[in-house]
Amino acid sequence: MTGEPCDTNRAVIRRPTRRFLRMAVFTAALAGVLAACTRDYPYNSLAPAGPVAEKQAGLFWLVFWIAAVVFVLVEGALVYALWRFRRRSTDDRPKQVHGNTRLEIAWTIIPALLLAGVAVPTVGTIFDLAESPPGAMRVEVVGHQWWWEIRYPDLQLVTANEVHIPTGEQVVFELTSKDVIHSFSVPRLAGKQDVVPGRTNTLNFSATEPGTYRGQCQEYCGLSHAYMRFRVIAHEPADFEAWVQSELAQAAAPEAGSLAEQVLPTCLACHSINGVEGPTGPPQTPAPDLTHIGSRQTIAAGKLPNTEDGMATWLRDPPAVKAGSKMPDYNLTEDEIDALVEYLRSLK
Repeated sequence: MTGEPCDTNRAVIRRPTRRFLRMAVFTAALAGVLAACTRDYPYNSLAPAGPVAEKQAGLFWLVFWIAAVVFVLVEGALVYALWRFRRRSTDDRPKQVHGNTRLEIAWTIIPALLLAGVAVPTVGTIFDLAESPPGAMRVEVVGHQWWWEIRYPDLQLVTANEVHIPTGEQVVFELTSKDVIHSFSVPRLAGKQDVVPGRTNTLNFSATEPGTYRGQCQEYCGLSHAYMRFRVIAHEPADFEAWVQSELAQAAAPEAGSLAEQVLPTCLACHSINGVEGPTGPPQTPAPDLTHIGSRQTIAAGKLPNTEDGMATWLRDPPAVKAGSKMPDYNLTEDEIDALVEYLRSLK
């Protein structure tokens, strides 16, 4: 008999302790999520690195906090109603408010005001970001399965899978596709834009600081959709001009009589190298320009690092690296692979 009150007291004490621990865990988890949202992870749109992404992130946080306040008020009202109007006896019934005109007007007007508070800045941001600034640099982006062709029409440059831009300058991207629907997205610089065959969509953004920003196709487009990556590399204006001048230079042909010269025509049936003569006629299958491939950070649209081992892995069996690759396995010997790797990596 003497032990029962003590056990009851322990149970009473344990309940608030458990509630407190649950609340502490939930609060810590929420704080961790919010902290992670501001970290500069490669694809984190909530860690903006340009004015367009900053506007989009600002709109997101505005809507988020409005939704958070609504959630707290609604859930708080629900908890209060459950407690305040709990059933106390078999004859107990809460007061009915059906037909209360004031209440019905209030809970019609309040959601309408909340929706307007979300809609006005949303529509304003959409129209603001849709405007193409006059005099902006133009970049044409063509989506292929599964790589990106990058053209600078005003500079007479063509490259692949890496977009180079000067910091502080607005860039207009003109997007289209050669095969299926893709989606061009650089989360830290701008939102995504669909890339549709037979149609040109535009996306505007700029980078505030120099750096490398990851991009990804965000519309399922086939077997290697997940490996259709690209990078936006932002330079200081002077460094960007230096990059342009280096890209305008023609590539050197392989040494006459070398193994690389013998194997290279196989590559030039689809690829092109500015300054190196290839087979006549249009490419069998359009493939990335290789003129300055040695200067790129990755190959195979970001699937492999641009190293000797990475390039050799790709040349041994492209479909094994990237499912559905349009580049077949040419059954190259190890000596042919080594010769091609040495030559291609020299193209900088």
